[in-house]
Order: sequence, then C-alpha cells, then structure tokens
Amino acid sequence: MADQSTPAERIDCAVIGAGVVGLAVARALALQGRDVIILESEYAIGMGTSSRNSEVIHAGIYYDTGSLKAKLCVQGKHALYDYCESHGVPFKRCGKLIVATHDGQLEKLKALHQKAQDNDVNDLIWQDQATTLAMEPALNAVASLPSPSTGLIDSHALMLAYQGDAEANGAMIAFNAPVLDGEIKPDGIRLNVGGEAPMALDCQVVINCGGLHAQHVAGSLVGFPAEHVPETHYAKGNYFSLAGKSPFTHLIYPIPEEAGLGVHLTLDLGGQARFGPDVEWVDDIAYEVDPQRGDKFYAAVRSYWPDLEDNALQPGYSGIRPKLKGAGNPPMDFVFNGPAEHGVQGLVNLFGIESPGLTASLAIADEALKCLD
Repeated sequence: MADQSTPAERIDCAVIGAGVVGLAVARALALQGRDVIILESEYAIGMGTSSRNSEVIHAGIYYDTGSLKAKLCVQGKHALYDYCESHGVPFKRCGKLIVATHDGQLEKLKALHQKAQDNDVNDLIWQDQATTLAMEPALNAVASLPSPSTGLIDSHALMLAYQGDAEANGAMIAFNAPVLDGEIKPDGIRLNVGGEAPMALDCQVVINCGGLHAQHVAGSLVGFPAEHVPETHYAKGNYFSLAGKSPFTHLIYPIPEEAGLGVHLTLDLGGQARFGPDVEWVDDIAYEVDPQRGDKFYAAVRSYWPDLEDNALQPGYSGIRPKLKGAGNPPMDFVFNGPAEHGVQGLVNLFGIESPGLTASLAIADEALKCLD
C-alpha cells in the first residue's frame, strides 16, 4: 500500500484510464452531472490499445449471438456514426468485403452471413465471383459478403471529442497519474495515485477502464475479492504498411483465423493500405515489430491479392489486445464486473475490452453506468 499519511481528497467519480472507453465513460458520467476525474498513467490520452488498432468501425458480424460484443457493437456502431456526424469527427463508410478465396471456404462464408443476420446486421448481400471482381478487380475470390456499414474513423479525433465533451461538462483529467493501489472502505473506495503529484482519493464511484492494466488495478485494491480478477493474457497484433498505392477501395477481410480476423487489408482515411494484424501471444507489453514476421504476411495476403509484389510490405506498428484466455481458447466476451457480481458498491471493472471496443465505446459507457444502478 502507498503512504497512508497522505490526506485524502473526496471525489464523486474516478475513471481509471484515458483510452477511448475511459473517455467515453467519463463523458457519460459528466453528462449526468457527476463530478469526474480521469486518472491516466501516461502523458496523453489514448496511448495504449486505443491508438494501436485498425481504426475500423465494425458492423458486428463475427461475435457470438447474444454476447455483449455483438449487442454493444451493433448499438455502438449506429451511435458512433451519429456522433461523428454531429461532432465533426472524420470518418468514412467505405465498406468491406469478406472474401472466400476458394470453394472450401464457402460454407464458412455462408455461416458468417447467417451469424450477421442473427446479430441484427441485415445489410450483407451474398455476391458471386463476377460481382465481387467487378467491385475489386485485383481480388482473388470465389464469393464475398460486402458489409456496407463497416467504416473507418480517426480514433484520435474521436478521443479528443469525448475528452472535450467530458471537460465541457466539468470533468477533469490527470496525466502521469498511475493508480498505485487502493482499498475498499466502508464509505467508498480509496485510490492512491502516484506520479509527480501523488494524491489519495476517496471515491464514491470508480470505473476501471485500465485496458491492458485493468486486472492489475483491480488486484491492487485491498479488500477486493481476488476471485473476481480474471487471468491476463496479451495478444500482440503486428501491422505492415504497403509501399505504393493500393488497388482496393474497400477493406478486404479473409475468413477469420484463431484469436483474430485474419491478416486483413485496411485503409486509412487517406487511402493508404496496411495489412494486419496477425496474432502473436506475448508476456510483456512491447510494441516493436519484428520485420521477419512480414514473411508470413506475403502468403496470407497473396491468398486474396496474388499480385502483391516482393518487398512491398514495410513494418508498420503493433498493438496489444487484453485477452482473458490464452492461446487455443475460444474468444471471451467483454466482462462488466460490477456490484451485482462482486458486492463492492460503486466499483465497476471492465475486463477484456478489446475489439470491437472502439466501435462500441458509446454503448460500453452506457452499459458500465447501468452496472451502478
């Protein structure tokens, strides 16, 4: 425990983490008229998973029907498009093609079509080879599912908008302010905050949006039941950039692979192509991209883009997803760990918030606040 002699400041609500979900949660609390402080261990917003992803607005196709990921992705997608339009956040409804590259993948593609419908994503229409190649002539595909509600977003601009809304409604943000530990007390939750200006906060509400560090934060709270802190696993995704112009105008997604959606082609808002992510299970948080991992990208990408030239891929960047189970396990759902689960009033832990966290951020915020009711 940190130094208990530090006098504590009383605060209504503390949100731990200033990624896209933490900022959305802080915004939602501030809009309710609550006093909010955001505690961020880094020097700026969105320094973790939020700034190291594909920046895709997902449709909600892949997730288990009835799961929080499926429900909140679809709800969040609609809310996010509306928010971007009303707040001037750059985005583009570019659409994507999910492609079967040979006849052996057709049944999986049909299953994805059915899953999309089960998840209330009803704008996918099966396309045969001729129609697919008319849309994207450079593709190798025998069939595809176009997803017109998939899009791209400037994630940093989105986070700045959330931050602006939160601050305009009275929220404060503290950078370089890591939560060291804390304690469950009879009258609230004590947080001991480090950094250049250490402080102790006595909070009525704490929402833990710590992302990769959420389990560590929850485990550091004295009096919090350890059985409610899940396992921590890290799945690193590496991206490689295309040197030169992309022949594609849509995002291209192959049939999904274990722990990810395959090495897909995404675009930025300027049309520059990048490929990834792959899945690399790691023990530590480090973002260097091993250039040799690009060797496997060529074969994966050429399955749907045969004309990819040698030496056309350059190491780009990487991100890390917080997973609740390790390699070889089926994907886990989002976990909202609130008072109804652990019995601590005012405390909500968000665990395993990975993709589609960006798309679902507004819906995740609403769901987190429901846990306090």
